[in-house]
Amino acid sequence: MIRLKHIFPALLFLSLLTARHTAFSQAKKTKAPVPAVKAVVIPKIVATVQEIEEGKMLIAKSDCIACHHAENKMVGPPYAIIARKYMLSEANLNHITEKIAAGGSGIWGEIPMPAHPDIAPAELKKMVKYILSLKPKS
Repeated sequence: MIRLKHIFPALLFLSLLTARHTAFSQAKKTKAPVPAVKAVVIPKIVATVQEIEEGKMLIAKSDCIACHHAENKMVGPPYAIIARKYMLSEANLNHITEKIAAGGSGIWGEIPMPAHPDIAPAELKKMVKYILSLKPKS
C-alpha cells in the first residue's frame, strides 16, 4: 500500500521540475539574440632569460637605481608595481621604452623622470623586459 506521505514529495518534485523546465523553455524563446562580440587580440611577447639578465645588468649600471627599486618605493614606483600594471606586450614594451627615453611625469606622480635619450632603444627594451618580468606569478 502506497502512503500519501511517500507520494506527496514525489509529486512536489515533479511539479517543480516541470515548472523549471517550462520557465527555461519560455526564457529561451523570448531572449533577444546575443550580438557577436569582437575579440581583441593583444599580442604578447616573450622575454628570454638572457634578455632579462642583460636588462637587469643595464639597470644596475644606469642612473635608474637612484630613483627605482625592484620592490620598494623610492622616488619613483618600484619595478614590481610597474610590472603589475603592464603586461609584456609589444605595445607596452614600445610605450614604456619611449617613456623612459623621453622622461616626464604624471602617470606615477608629479616628480618628473629625467629623459634618457643616451640609452640605445635596444638596451632600453631589455631593461623594460627585465622590469616587466618582475610581475608576480599567480
